Amino acid sequence: MTTILNPYLHFRNTARSAMEFYHSVFGGELTVQTFAEMGDPYPGEGDKVMHAQLETPSGFTLMGSDTPNSMGHDRGENVLSISLSGQNADEAELRGYWDKLIAGGQVTQELQTAPWGATFGMVVDAFGVGWLVNISAD
Repeated sequence: MTTILNPYLHFRNTARSAMEFYHSVFGGELTVQTFAEMGDPYPGEGDKVMHAQLETPSGFTLMGSDTPNSMGHDRGENVLSISLSGQNADEAELRGYWDKLIAGGQVTQELQTAPWGATFGMVVDAFGVGWLVNISAD
């Protein structure tokens, strides 16, 4: 079996809407389990997401959950950034992701030619997650 690295994002009360947003961006299959479905270990927070997993047609997996109110959580500290990279042949797919991720987000660097020759951009999406998109010139 091959080892797989999967980003795991933590939210405060927005995991369901964030993961549904990523599902609309990347497609694929989204599964969501609430704290109530897992035995309600945090009373009063049963409707929050204990674990969500998105399996995309492109072969990557994105996971997320709500941080219970009894635990600390600072927006923007859920992950530094996630990078989406591909070749020039993947440009339409990567630009499609970019166009969807910027909706309601803040572009910190426009998608444009970078000094290393690739098309590169950065955005913080509506849920506070940073995304890097790099389209190689090859």
